[in-house]
Amino acid sequence: MTQSEPAVEVRDLVKEFPAPGGGTIRAVDGVSFSVRRGEIFGFLGPNGAGKTTTLEVVEGLASPTSGQTFVLGSDSHKDAARVKSRIGVQLQAAAYFDHLRLDEILELFGSFYPRSVSPDVLLAKVGLSEKRRARLKELSGGQAQRFSIVAAMVNDPEVLFLDEPTTGLDPQARRHLWDVIGSINREEGKTIVLTTHYMEEAELLCDRVAIIDNGRIVALDTPLGLVRQLPAAYRIAFATGRAIDEEDLARLPGVAEVAALPNGERRYELRVRDPQATLFAFTTWARDRQVALDDVRVSPATLEEVFLSLTGHALRE
Repeated sequence: MTQSEPAVEVRDLVKEFPAPGGGTIRAVDGVSFSVRRGEIFGFLGPNGAGKTTTLEVVEGLASPTSGQTFVLGSDSHKDAARVKSRIGVQLQAAAYFDHLRLDEILELFGSFYPRSVSPDVLLAKVGLSEKRRARLKELSGGQAQRFSIVAAMVNDPEVLFLDEPTTGLDPQARRHLWDVIGSINREEGKTIVLTTHYMEEAELLCDRVAIIDNGRIVALDTPLGLVRQLPAAYRIAFATGRAIDEEDLARLPGVAEVAALPNGERRYELRVRDPQATLFAFTTWARDRQVALDDVRVSPATLEEVFLSLTGHALRE
């Protein structure tokens, strides 16, 4: 396989399930995408959007109703054994053996493959060397999630699949796990495909993001590329000591909307198309009207706003 060939390719994937009252439910509805070698690719969407089902078909754990899925050039279903030997799939904590130590679990999993990575090397990757003789129930939530990732790496996979890897973690543990995932990608060159419903996770970790809702991909691009699809992709926020004429601000070049921020202070936000052009006009406006500015910030819109724009509703869990 050459570097130019995708690590994962999905063509017109459809997955249906029997509906309780008869008929079928289409969980994945004509999904197509490819994942480049060495990138972190994210599926962003609410629970029930089709993220996990798509991954299960790509991994060869579920059969498609129609369509094709390829991993590292091999069909996920016609050449399932070859694909499974070259990928890693994160399991949930409940899937492990309660009475085995961490190193024993990794030894067991490693025995299923022709080649494996030693437990000591794996545990060192995620800062769990001192816990090698511990059992899973003795770990914190963050430690258990880190272990679930390296348990998927016992066969030194080329593609790693992570299904909502930070769900249920506190903010500190979540950020620690982001560092771990980023390090695995950068330092080892692993291709990583993950699902998430956390906007910040998708923005910080992923090279490209597919927004999925009701079984369909509604947009696919880099996080910044998705944001730039908005009519007003940037925000200029500021504070001032006096009330201002919002209609006056709205007449500045490139301003699509002016909003007063609801935090008890005189804080405002300009939603703009071209921050560079608007910022120059804005500072000139403030100088001419003797408006003292404080805490001026320029930032892109969020993926939450992109999702709302594309689907008509906020991201729901």
